[in-house]
Amino acid sequence: MPLYIWLTGMLLFVAFVFFAFAQAAVARNGAQSAADAAALAAAQDSRDELLDGLIDAIEQGDGKDEDWLDWLLGDDLEGAGAEGAAEALAADNDSRVSAFAATEVNGLPGYQVQIETNYTVGDSIIPGTESKHAKADAVAVIKPRCEVDADADAKKPVELDCEGEPVEIDPGDFDPGDLPDASTLFSVHLAE
Repeated sequence: MPLYIWLTGMLLFVAFVFFAFAQAAVARNGAQSAADAAALAAAQDSRDELLDGLIDAIEQGDGKDEDWLDWLLGDDLEGAGAEGAAEALAADNDSRVSAFAATEVNGLPGYQVQIETNYTVGDSIIPGTESKHAKADAVAVIKPRCEVDADADAKKPVELDCEGEPVEIDPGDFDPGDLPDASTLFSVHLAE
């Protein structure tokens, strides 16, 4: 009988330990999801900014300025609202941004976001978990989808191949409504 009681006690202790690890894993997964979402939100905000910048560059240059081609390569990224977008999506996931930075991965512009959850791992038999917040980080990048010929003349109509989808931009007769969605010109994905 004492052996049975001892074994039952040990099994209960092991079950509580596994439960504590499961609580920590759930908090960590929630934190990673929040970090991924925040990084993607920052990159998507900047992707929209790239499209707006392209439109402005074409309209202001009236086809006389070649800098609008740089916007198609993602070279003129400023990311003015990216951090705010990351903070908003982190807050939607019951987390906060603890670090935010523009970065570059394999030549692609992007953002690194670190978050900390507002909630804790929770009470368990392991002391200190009730005050531990889960932390995670993620990096999202913006990748141009369109190929631009090296000898393209920004004053003439330019034919782009955006991963199989043809896009024509005529700076002399430009209508912003003719441009496709930003997701056709630039993809956004997690780098890590």
